[in-house]
Amino acid sequence: MTAALPRVTIALSTWNGAAYLPDQLESFLRQTHTAWTLAWRDDGSTDATSTIVRDFAAGAGAGRVRDLCDTSGRIGISASFLNLLRAAPSGECVAFADQDDVWLAEKLERGIAALSRVDANCPALYCARQVLVNDALAPIGESARLAEPPGFPQALTQNIATGCTVMLNPAAVRLVAKSRAPAGTLHDWWAYIVVAAAGGRVLMDEVPTVYYRQHAGNAVGVPQTYFHRAIAALRRGPGVFMRIFRGHVDALSAQPSLLSTENRKTLIRVRDGLNAAPWRRIGALRLPALKRQNFAETQLFRLWFLLG
Repeated sequence: MTAALPRVTIALSTWNGAAYLPDQLESFLRQTHTAWTLAWRDDGSTDATSTIVRDFAAGAGAGRVRDLCDTSGRIGISASFLNLLRAAPSGECVAFADQDDVWLAEKLERGIAALSRVDANCPALYCARQVLVNDALAPIGESARLAEPPGFPQALTQNIATGCTVMLNPAAVRLVAKSRAPAGTLHDWWAYIVVAAAGGRVLMDEVPTVYYRQHAGNAVGVPQTYFHRAIAALRRGPGVFMRIFRGHVDALSAQPSLLSTENRKTLIRVRDGLNAAPWRRIGALRLPALKRQNFAETQLFRLWFLLG
């Protein structure tokens, strides 16, 4: 008797995505892992987005689409994705999907294979590199490889889990779903932080699984190299980053049950450092894993931590 394939809920939050959405929906149908359903929530679109998804549900996606028809209105991308996560059926993996990308055919299969190698009781997050493409899907490069392993407290300094590639095993779904995310965070970054803080597994696939479309309407986008990412960080300045950093630290501090025993101790060191005078923050910076993906970015982070 053949074992049933692990089931996956594809969580898709849409907002005025009509221009690119059909390509993404078609890429779901080409997945080699076929045990999936699409859970969809629209965040107040004013274009043809809703019509496109409903036509898909009535046609090629018949029987595989669930509309999360809540009444919360426009709540923003992160809250919308977290609502979808909390509505996922028990025991299923969840894959985040953006409205403007195209999935490669083996994306779900690779994610399921990686997650299945982790003990079912251990929260696990899978993510992957991406093929960066322009708005016409012409390749322009690939996302950077990780220079440092993911984990905690690294997760506080930088998000390496690009949302369009993220998959969570059922244990991670339960963990993130019960958490309270701070204002201003991104759903993928928060999921990475929570899984890492719990002592779970963060799995990076070096094989790209998504055509990640770069265009003027990207909610985030991604620089192609560490150099470009450092330049982007300099342009943003310390204010935005440190506000988000403090928000994540405060949110975790208010929910200690989310963290492993060891990571609670680490978080206290980081929090106490943030609340100390600048010259006393060096103690927190001695944590070897409190760093970003390359030397230059780490030095910039340390300066901002000391000053902010």
